[in-house]
Amino acid sequence: MPTNYPTSLLQLTVSAFNRMSVKQFVGLVLLIAMLGLSLLVLCFSGFSIDGQNLQHTLTIPSLEHWLGTDQYGRSMLMRLASAIVLSLMLGVICVLTASIVGVGLGLVSVFSPARLAGFIDGVSNIVLALPALVIVLLLSAMVPGSLLMIYIAIALVQWVEYYRVTRQRAKAILASPRAENSRLLGFDNRYLIKRHIIPDLAPTLSTMMAFGAANAILMMAGLGFVYVGIQPPTAELGLMSVELFPYYQQAPWLVAQPLVAISLLVLSFHLMADSDRTSSKVSPECHLASDNSANGNFANDSSAKESTAENQSPAEVSKL
Repeated sequence: MPTNYPTSLLQLTVSAFNRMSVKQFVGLVLLIAMLGLSLLVLCFSGFSIDGQNLQHTLTIPSLEHWLGTDQYGRSMLMRLASAIVLSLMLGVICVLTASIVGVGLGLVSVFSPARLAGFIDGVSNIVLALPALVIVLLLSAMVPGSLLMIYIAIALVQWVEYYRVTRQRAKAILASPRAENSRLLGFDNRYLIKRHIIPDLAPTLSTMMAFGAANAILMMAGLGFVYVGIQPPTAELGLMSVELFPYYQQAPWLVAQPLVAISLLVLSFHLMADSDRTSSKVSPECHLASDNSANGNFANDSSAKESTAENQSPAEVSKL
């Protein structure tokens, strides 16, 4: 039995870092740096997000205001930091919600009766048939400035991708000889999900979540561009770009700042989505170790049999 397979959360985290490609590492560092700097600014800056000083508007970067001030004399550094944290928070929450709902419904669809599976598939087809951007715009326009409504709208259009991928991939995995062997050895659906489906789906889902977070940030900024997203005086990257655009000739550096922040956020998630070094195939040893840690003595005895039967046909396994 292998002894170097990560079984604790710390070991899993270290193992994930070791499997990162250079691009993924750069993206993660960039993301952590932006979030960390934004939180430091919000905690230790002496300015408020909404504090106005009409005698110092559209100023250039200085020692007092590192990124200058906007048309109302508000600190751009404070507002930019607040907007970055808001965008990151919304993007992560939307992706987590969409992935949990999509993966959950995908698994339910695979293991449920045909009628329920058909109903879930029909709902997903209806959502897919509707233009995602139009749905987000309509729902956001119903309650302008509501962060909750923006969150619901973005999560609503993103869960279908996770559902479709989970459903199709889980069907293929359950039809494989390895999963069939597990059934013949008496393992239930919970075991099949934990040992076969989730490990196989994890690399694909991580890539989808990275792209999903980037898309959520772009959607939120897009809502700000058309004034149906977050409303003033809350700082939001898309809204800040629109508000500062009339002053692009007087203070072009101010217009560029929120646009650069959006680009860096999206770039960092896209770099993290790079999965050249991530294998979608989990070794039998990994399955065996996870089985031992989760299922106790029964799994220890049975997984040994299954390990020897990984490459055997179901008919041969049935004789074990």
